Amino acid sequence: MGTIELPEPSTDISSVEAAIATRASRRSFADEPVTLDTVAQLLWALQGVTHERDGIDMRAVPSAGATYPLVADLEIADGGCTDLEPGCYRYDPDRHALKRRVEREIRDELTAAALDQPVVAGAPAVVALSAEYDRTTGKYPEHGERYVHMEAGHAAQNLHLVCEARGLGSCPVGAFDDEALSEALALEPAFEPLYLLPFGRRPADST
Repeated sequence: MGTIELPEPSTDISSVEAAIATRASRRSFADEPVTLDTVAQLLWALQGVTHERDGIDMRAVPSAGATYPLVADLEIADGGCTDLEPGCYRYDPDRHALKRRVEREIRDELTAAALDQPVVAGAPAVVALSAEYDRTTGKYPEHGERYVHMEAGHAAQNLHLVCEARGLGSCPVGAFDDEALSEALALEPAFEPLYLLPFGRRPADST
């Protein structure tokens, strides 16, 4: 499976306060695909590299001890993205690139794993955040699990705010069958799913 290089993220200054003021969980989406530019911006906001410190590539969200336990998988429905085939892709923060891991549409399995929630079924794209807890708990045995969950929250909020600032809709989803979701995403045994983040263009009549 080849690697797909992503467009460079934009770092134009926008009003975080405005995005916070209008952010809402949006459960309906326009019947149109998202673009690769949009995908690139959101994945960078989730887990992208922003700077280097002491020889370590630091990412867009804080991570306890820079252990970075999270992985972001992007699921694309049929026709969900202008430049990507349906399936599941793993985001590589170091290369700011995608690698296709599942070369077929998995929306039915994903929706079933998410207890048939319409927000998952109807989104053109869904980000799944999963964690390899050992990366953090190995360094922080007492509170590492807590730190992983905090990091997942940081990452998800970044996505929601960027979506809001760009006229997109998104919704946090935490209700799913862990085993079924892991199977749908073909997750490695070390990873546990934590979060689903469906996103897409807002309907024309949405505010």
